[in-house]
Amino acid sequence: MTAPDTLVLIEGGRLQPFGFDPFQISKDLGLRTILVTGDTTEYLKSAVSRESVEKNVDRVIEADISDAASVVASLRDEHAAGRLLGVFSITEYCVVVVAEVAHALGLPGLSPAAGRDARQKQRTRQICSTADVPVPNFAWVQSADQARKAAEELGSPCVVKPPSEAGGIGVKLCSSPDEAGLHYDIIAAAPTDRRGNPRPMGALVEEYVVGYQVSVEVVHFRGAHHVIGVTDELYGPHPHFVAVGETYPSLLPEKTQRECADVAVKALRAIGHNFGVAHVEVKVTAKGPLLIEVNARLPGAQITRLIHEAHGIHLPREVIRIHAGLTPDLNTHRDQAAAARYLTSPAAGVLTGVRGLPLAEELPGVAEVALYLAPGDRIQAAENIRDVLGYVIALGETAGEAARRADAAALEIGFDVASPEVSTLHG
Repeated sequence: MTAPDTLVLIEGGRLQPFGFDPFQISKDLGLRTILVTGDTTEYLKSAVSRESVEKNVDRVIEADISDAASVVASLRDEHAAGRLLGVFSITEYCVVVVAEVAHALGLPGLSPAAGRDARQKQRTRQICSTADVPVPNFAWVQSADQARKAAEELGSPCVVKPPSEAGGIGVKLCSSPDEAGLHYDIIAAAPTDRRGNPRPMGALVEEYVVGYQVSVEVVHFRGAHHVIGVTDELYGPHPHFVAVGETYPSLLPEKTQRECADVAVKALRAIGHNFGVAHVEVKVTAKGPLLIEVNARLPGAQITRLIHEAHGIHLPREVIRIHAGLTPDLNTHRDQAAAARYLTSPAAGVLTGVRGLPLAEELPGVAEVALYLAPGDRIQAAENIRDVLGYVIALGETAGEAARRADAAALEIGFDVASPEVSTLHG
């Protein structure tokens, strides 16, 4: 029997280029890499994903990634050969299957129960509320009538969200009970989530609390939760909840950051989180910090990049080390700050031009300006993370300096958008 040398990656992040970083990280760590995917053709749709797979992945296996038994069966020969070190995924939608596969194969991993409780927003709320973790008032509803009644009891406006999406998909601030009922019907009309997995019936209706939001990045290793840091999060205008920026480390007073971290760790303990990384969202309100969501995965968007730029911690690499049974380096190696601002369009249509990119790039401290789309592509007014057009990353000696530089750069960039009809007429 050969010595274990193989890391299994279940899907990659298809939305943005950083979603393929685990492929490169695994190779850089000297590991043999297997990609298990529900659809191989997804990785042929762009040059970035195709090249990443071809350069860094040793074997691609197609299986039903919504079913742990199917994934385990697809790895039977590798497991029998004693080659498997661990299993990992960068995406929220694979948290549960990764935990279940690791458990079935005797590999390092999160408790499957904790994975399920983190993925199902209503379960997180129920468990944390019982454990005296401060949360907004909420109701779990399974019909439009129940959504309307819950909105009447909680007060308007209220937030209505699907049970198992990510990136703000399907989350809406509803101004009245009738709007809450209508939005419930929209959620219920989609039987699967964005990745095609069956979606539980129902929706979470919760009290809308006024405040500012942060995320707490936490790693569980060798029996303890280690707080990596607190990230300031910025969101666009209602009724949607679109992330438009982050600053790391947080600008908040140390006392407030400690309070937010305490809420995050208490929530993780309540759901039994016992392995790997978590991205916990907390809102600072007049009542104090309140738990918004627990995500048993790496933070998305550019947060891991900001942590690396600011403190020298390569969080994706170190978390992959943990999943491979290796020892991570979670120490701070530098004392700087970084900020990201995400570029969105106020209108839907066809992108005809981009203004100000050279000006943004000239600003001091700007590390990168990137666009996901090009003139001629159709774009949407931003409703969730899928509608982000690009980003700016800026560095600074302090979080305030990094944030000001990122804001200034983002303000230099503008988009020219034509309606689809106009674009068609002008050929």
